[in-house]
Amino acid sequence: MKTLQDFNFHAQKAIIRVDFNVPLDEHFNVTDANRIEAAKPTIDKILADGGSVILMSHLGRPKGKQDQFSLRHIVAKTAEVLGVSVQFAPDCSGEIAQQAARQLKAGEVLLLENLRFYAEEEAGDVAFAKELASLGDIYVNDAFGTAHRAHASTTIIAQFFPEKKCFGALLAKEIDSLNRVLNNSVKPVTAVLGGSKVSSKITVIENILDKVDHMIIGGGMTFTFVKALGGAIGNSICEDDKQELALEILRLAKEKNVQVHLPVDVVAADSFSNDAQTQVVDVTKIPDGWQGLDAGPKSLENFRAVIMESKTILWNGPLGVFEMESFAKGTITLGNFIVESTQNGAFSLVGGGDSVAAVKQFGLEDKMSYVSTGGGAMLEMLEGKVLPGIAAILN
Repeated sequence: MKTLQDFNFHAQKAIIRVDFNVPLDEHFNVTDANRIEAAKPTIDKILADGGSVILMSHLGRPKGKQDQFSLRHIVAKTAEVLGVSVQFAPDCSGEIAQQAARQLKAGEVLLLENLRFYAEEEAGDVAFAKELASLGDIYVNDAFGTAHRAHASTTIIAQFFPEKKCFGALLAKEIDSLNRVLNNSVKPVTAVLGGSKVSSKITVIENILDKVDHMIIGGGMTFTFVKALGGAIGNSICEDDKQELALEILRLAKEKNVQVHLPVDVVAADSFSNDAQTQVVDVTKIPDGWQGLDAGPKSLENFRAVIMESKTILWNGPLGVFEMESFAKGTITLGNFIVESTQNGAFSLVGGGDSVAAVKQFGLEDKMSYVSTGGGAMLEMLEGKVLPGIAAILN
């Protein structure tokens, strides 16, 4: 696996695929610069070597060239984060980009215009990829969030750098962290899987059953399992057509000696609202007209015992509707258990949009071993898929 450490970038132009798809407010100010900050170690190393940097990214889902999706809006914030001035090319293709790249000197940074202004980017067009490749001497992929897409800048471009391509620091760390969970884990290994649907997690569950010792199931998908086992779930969310699948997962887990931990009690509400009436009930005896919206105290006690004896923890999905304060306690408490276990020496990996949002919201992000930056990409790796953006560097 070639990383930044395999190259000296002196007098080299590194063309880096970054993921600067950052949120902007109505005045086009960056409201969360995490993704820019995440790319800084890669850029710093190249500049320190005496190289120059050409950054390429997408922003949003533009239909052709639309100014609200222009990367010019993030130039000032990028310069502020990197601590160097950032030049901007108002195109990522054609003579404008070529000239800006030609004039780039050692120690300088150039940001290209939004790749998705061209349909060729998402189509994985070879000619477009070749044109992007002509701008740099070494290709660096540091965009984990788009590594599961076979786009021109994430995958196709790599073929034009047979010997001079590598992973950036962020992408290398993502791969290492996932490998620590999936392939080189210290036992016991626990996977916490939450969220609303069994169907969205089934491939993940199938792939990790051989690699984990414990599986904690929470969130809305709890009720598909509980109903399949004969429990009364009231008005709780349930995928009726996945009940057989839930029973099959439990059977497979037993066969592989994986202990499955379902909630034993839940915080039930009489409506899907922060102001609803609530009561703590047995997960198998939820009254009609009530729905389970968070894990209950006994469940959390049980989960704590599992988390505290774990040496490797994967967390993907919340335990309840954490966006509503009344139903956030389970997710916050679980997060604090994982933090405590991490402080005691466990390796914790958090990934998937909702769990990442939760750890950020509740200030737990810096207390986990690693928080993944790529929701869809991480899920596909957990499913056992080879991501095209990663394969392109390895091959």
